[in-house]
Amino acid sequence: MFSKIVIANRGEIAVRIIRACREMGIAAVALYEPADRSSLHVRLADECVPLTSPADFFDQNRLIAIAHEMGAQAIHPGYGFLAENIEFVQACAAANLTFIGPPAFVLTGLRNKIGALQTARAAGYPTVTHSPRSFAEDEYPALEQAAQELGYPLVIKSCHGGRGAGERLVHQPHKLAETVRRAQAEAQAVFGNKQLYLEKAILPAHQINVQIMGDRDGRLIHLGEREGSLQLGSRKLLEESPAPCLNEEQRQKLWQTALQLGRLFGYQNLGSVEFLVDGAGEFYFTEFKARLQVEHPITEVRTGVDLVREQIRLAAGGPLAWSQADIHFSGHAMLCRLNAEDPWNHYLPAPGHLQRVRWPGGYGVRVDSYVQCQSDIPPSYDPLIAKLTTWGADRQICAVRMRCALEDCKLMGTPTNLPLLQRILHAPAFLEGRYDTEFLYHPFTDDAQANGYYRDLAVIAAVLYQQKSQMFQPVDSPRQASGWHRESRRLPQ
Repeated sequence: MFSKIVIANRGEIAVRIIRACREMGIAAVALYEPADRSSLHVRLADECVPLTSPADFFDQNRLIAIAHEMGAQAIHPGYGFLAENIEFVQACAAANLTFIGPPAFVLTGLRNKIGALQTARAAGYPTVTHSPRSFAEDEYPALEQAAQELGYPLVIKSCHGGRGAGERLVHQPHKLAETVRRAQAEAQAVFGNKQLYLEKAILPAHQINVQIMGDRDGRLIHLGEREGSLQLGSRKLLEESPAPCLNEEQRQKLWQTALQLGRLFGYQNLGSVEFLVDGAGEFYFTEFKARLQVEHPITEVRTGVDLVREQIRLAAGGPLAWSQADIHFSGHAMLCRLNAEDPWNHYLPAPGHLQRVRWPGGYGVRVDSYVQCQSDIPPSYDPLIAKLTTWGADRQICAVRMRCALEDCKLMGTPTNLPLLQRILHAPAFLEGRYDTEFLYHPFTDDAQANGYYRDLAVIAAVLYQQKSQMFQPVDSPRQASGWHRESRRLPQ
């Protein structure tokens, strides 16, 4: 087992990895830029090293040099940045460092996403319809031609990451050029590469990920599925497990298909297999996410398996500690992403200073975050500031617990998407499990609040208005002008 690991990431995922390392008796080395100096991952790590390179977490040579300087044996990439970069995996191997994630040969087989789809289709698995090849930045005419042949609506996707960064949905041809430009810019910022490909959109649809885990001896298990259909701008806001859109027969079939696809590509370490499920209940393979996922806490609270710990063990050459019979699913889990973004301004990122932070607690509530009071949200990274996970014996209890947890959250200093998440947890359609990937793109109703809620809201608004009005026009109390406070201190004559 490793004695020291360099964490080539930041934010809440760096905190999560550090805590796993501490439990395993492994020293953790954190990396940070000046804007992240006050971040929780810097305070929790055993050692910290500042990043001075303009390429920050994409500077492969500097990361490897830091690992050698600090005496580390392994590098954990978290997700994003270099988590699925084959060149970095190979560079780590050449430098006698262990990359904590799937080995290079697995990533090589999955790197060409179009090739992976073709391989799966040839093996008899249903896949999404896609462009015949990917496109570089200077190949827009060819991309436009492929878009016309596929037909609209279609999805623009990055070749170097999963759904999210670099992914855009386009409905009309006249919006293609601008959408491609934005997708390329985001893919470059997050993955360091602008290569894109096209996928025929399935609308409406449900997005389902099946978590898998395998060792070097070919043993492979699944840990259930997660539904991430509540998305805004291709970014998930809420994910849950089990998926409300599946019945038991569909669920079992999906699990087995994910395992078969994992064996087809010789998958090792931790990852997930993504599917789209259409309105008729048919599912289609889309891609592998060959890394630790943002939403892994959902799987952990339902199965009791520490995925980060197992990921480190598997990278160190250990055997799979669990058989499929050992995996038992308990209750229902949900995860909300709390982002620093302005709901009233097209959800633009809202970096800034958090003056006050209060996280919820209680039974079945988990918070993964890197911020605390007086923390800064840097402008140069993803606006995710926390993940809030709740567990319940069934979906109803879990949803009520999430609603209460969101109400207990206090984030003051910069806009966040907390109001939107609270609305979703009051929406009857969501509470009944009736939603898909188009849910947030159309107006939805939320249930009426109790009269006391609106009364309290009116009182708060009145007090805030009064404070704001007096801030620039201070008014002395008439009683103060009477001189009573001076008379009370006058000595008797």
